[in-house]
Amino acid sequence: MGFTEAVRTVLKQKYATFSGRASRSEYWWFMLFYPIALFGVAIFAFALAIATSGGGAPSPVHYAVVFWMLFTLAIALPIIALQVRRFHDRNISGWWYLALFILCFVPYLGFVALLAIIVFSMLPGTEGPNKFGPDPLRPDARAEVFA
Repeated sequence: MGFTEAVRTVLKQKYATFSGRASRSEYWWFMLFYPIALFGVAIFAFALAIATSGGGAPSPVHYAVVFWMLFTLAIALPIIALQVRRFHDRNISGWWYLALFILCFVPYLGFVALLAIIVFSMLPGTEGPNKFGPDPLRPDARAEVFA
């Protein structure tokens, strides 16, 4: 799966889909897209704010923050769904992601929880189908070993 296909899959086909599995390539291509898009939104917001700023108007930073927050809110659900599907690819329940996400707010444990999320995202998925669906890389693969 390439860059554009991963972005299209996450944003159009599986925007809020928490079921199924996500391959590593889908996950990491979208995680590359996210900071690039944030940077683009920030540039656009600052340019728009500077162009429309006048006497008594809010500062350009206000516009940039509003655009940044709207984009972050719009993209939060697909990122969470993608992360849950990535956990499913490792045959781990998405509830573990919620537990690790909550632990990220606990001092000292947050670093370990964040590290665990990154490690789970980097490991390859289970081969063949698992309880969360077929293998995203080989959907026609069978679970039988000696078929």
